[in-house]
Amino acid sequence: MLSIPGRYIFLALCVIAGAFGYGRTCEVEPGGTGGRLRAGAYAQDITPQKFPISVNGGFQDRQATRAHDPLHARCLVLEDGKTALVLVVVDSCMIPRDILDKAKALAAKKTGIPPGNMLISATHTHTAPTVAGVFQSEPDPDYVQFLTERIAEGIIQAHARLAPAQIAWGVAEEPHQVFNRRWKMKAGVIHRDPFGGTSDQVRMNPPRASPDLLEPAGPTDPRVTVLSVQTAQGEPLALYANYSLHYVGDMPPLSADYFGVFATVMRTKLKAGPNFVALLSNGTSGDVNNINFREPAPKRQPGEQSRLVAEAVANAALRAIQKATYRSDVRLAVVNRELTLGVRKPTAEEVRRAEAILARAKEKVLRTPEEVYARETVLLAKYPSEVTLQLQAMRIGDAALAAIPCEVFVEIGLELKRTSPFAVTAVVSLANGYHGYLPTPEHHALGGYETWRARSSYLEVPASVKITRTLQEMLQRLAQETGP
Repeated sequence: MLSIPGRYIFLALCVIAGAFGYGRTCEVEPGGTGGRLRAGAYAQDITPQKFPISVNGGFQDRQATRAHDPLHARCLVLEDGKTALVLVVVDSCMIPRDILDKAKALAAKKTGIPPGNMLISATHTHTAPTVAGVFQSEPDPDYVQFLTERIAEGIIQAHARLAPAQIAWGVAEEPHQVFNRRWKMKAGVIHRDPFGGTSDQVRMNPPRASPDLLEPAGPTDPRVTVLSVQTAQGEPLALYANYSLHYVGDMPPLSADYFGVFATVMRTKLKAGPNFVALLSNGTSGDVNNINFREPAPKRQPGEQSRLVAEAVANAALRAIQKATYRSDVRLAVVNRELTLGVRKPTAEEVRRAEAILARAKEKVLRTPEEVYARETVLLAKYPSEVTLQLQAMRIGDAALAAIPCEVFVEIGLELKRTSPFAVTAVVSLANGYHGYLPTPEHHALGGYETWRARSSYLEVPASVKITRTLQEMLQRLAQETGP
């Protein structure tokens, strides 16, 4: 899950891939001066071929016995004659860095594109096979190998389809599908955390329409950011969108959730051909979901809410590009940075307490939050004191992508967009690895599920400050070194 050796693999592969002609360095790939754009897209099926299979997304493991709908790694390659960029969105809850580094290495060998020029993110669907050990779900090694090879093959196929293209970017808002899920409650309502503490001031996913609700603990980001790619003849080729919504969660496993529905709806709305690929990446949604806690739950059929949300986001994507200008002379550039951060490790006393709780557990499957987090405490005690993660920023014309390997709180994305030197900026979460939730220090002080120490939340308290500052510097560098 930590994939610590990944940065060494990543740096070495960047040097090797540079020999193919797509750039010489992973620190800064400045791109050309606006050469003629080529693009290729491909949707690679990643649905497992063996069942039952473990499913990520809960305190207890779940086993899927079939696929409700297919899962994909949706791939887009952009190239300007000097620099090639790869954007991939995978129907998975989260993907550790070592898996993605291996997939990038395989793709680099066939395409010559440096791994540092590849941005691969997970959608965060909670109905996909487990590939990261979190809580009581553990990955199937056979599926991990299958997924690794399929992601690489998707990139290779997209690269093979490169053809003259044009691109546009834009932003529209869809405010009705995003709600902050962390709530301040009336005094005395919030109970003990799984460690026996009583300092939490917020509750994640409180009861709907409860009289004990006070106010959300944070904002939302309604923006749908879009990169729209057409052929040289003006036919839809691909569309990359970004929206800060955790997921919907009304589909049985296995399912791509609303992200997959969006891909289908977008093709229909654009009247695109069968080779068109729509990609919907997850923005900064660590504390944002699709539940309006002020109101009772509406009656919905399975999958109905996903279709409603996908339709709304697709309509916003259309509005974003309605008056956009398509260009074939765009600058492509990328910058990568390795950032080392501390780990919130348990004390010896906390480990002893956790071991005692586990010794008293009556079942192999842990049922209570106290037991689940006791196991997480024991596992985290074996972690190193520091981890290194990859941060990435890409420039595509006057649009930028900032990639973070965490479940990022919405305030972080809002700040990065506010300070970005680019006209359009999207912040992609769960990108190029997985290092748990990324709350701000202020949210750490409030407590709540996303801050509870586990393999799903272990970075040092000021991690978000360091990540935000580093990405701000990277975006400024992209703007300054690649010019207007």
